Amino acid sequence: MRVEDIYIRGTSVRLPSVVTVADAVASGACPPRVASSTGLVSVAYSPDQSAAEMGAAAARTALRRAGAQGGDVDLLLHADTYHQGQDLWPVASYIQREALGNTCQAIEIRQMSNGGLAALDLATAYLSAGHGRGDALLTTADRFCEPGIDRWRTDPGTPYADGASALVLSRRGGFARLVSLAMYADPELEPLHRGDEPFGPAPFSQRIPVDFEEAKRAFVGRVGMSYAITRAHNGQQTVLKQALADAGLELAEAEWVVLPHFGRRRLQSIYFQPFGIDPERTTWDFSRTVGHLGAGDQFAGLDHLLVSGKARPGDRCVLVSVGAGYSWGCAVLEILHRPAWATEHPAP
Repeated sequence: MRVEDIYIRGTSVRLPSVVTVADAVASGACPPRVASSTGLVSVAYSPDQSAAEMGAAAARTALRRAGAQGGDVDLLLHADTYHQGQDLWPVASYIQREALGNTCQAIEIRQMSNGGLAALDLATAYLSAGHGRGDALLTTADRFCEPGIDRWRTDPGTPYADGASALVLSRRGGFARLVSLAMYADPELEPLHRGDEPFGPAPFSQRIPVDFEEAKRAFVGRVGMSYAITRAHNGQQTVLKQALADAGLELAEAEWVVLPHFGRRRLQSIYFQPFGIDPERTTWDFSRTVGHLGAGDQFAGLDHLLVSGKARPGDRCVLVSVGAGYSWGCAVLEILHRPAWATEHPAP
């Protein structure tokens, strides 16, 4: 989908603290094989702040940077993948009360790690259709903790991180222009993260902590590895080709490619090698210090490019995402100028 007159006014990231991989290995929390295969240096974690609280903090910062007030925001979409701090509770409404204090629609999105770009797609359609003349606030937040999640072992190729991100999308102009968006889904891969376990009556009634490796082994054992790899690659390729074609851009022409915060071996097999992406054109230097933020990797990566001074006016940024289910997303942005708030942070 080619996008017209939709801009990004502000971004932010909330990362409360970090734990180094070396310390996690020394304590026995992280298996040495995970450390060596992923290449991560550290992982963001929250010792006590809930996902919802981190999401609200990121939202307030993004709004301040965007120069936006509650009255400017016509839609709030909050994307997450895990427990937000309370049970049977509308987390999007909490973020709305804490950060906006208005009466717009506030909706939670649960599309796993594709949630950030799913929110971007829905908000773009909402604003483009005229259902608001101002802004949309998009937030993501997760806190991956025991007993439900073992950040090092639940998905060994991708250590999980705690944190939040936010993005203000607008029809009023901004520092970047959204050029194109593409989304695609293939539910035939849904069992990859479910496996053979029966449905349970309550959270974690079947398997605790969650073990994605076991689920993948069960699925691949039925359909074969080549089936799963081929369908997964085709899904990612579909959105990349569509978004790039709609933007009139070749992947090699993009200055930056923001990828999911996977470990190095997984990035190499899914993105670097198949699509010919040079790691130097990605946010790997940042993501290897953060870990996987659930639905928030793409917004966080974009924020990093801005505050580090790496993204310059005229640069084209390709945001790429994938989520269990399976679904994929891709967005192409053009940086128009470096926002004033980004200059608060010294460029390298």
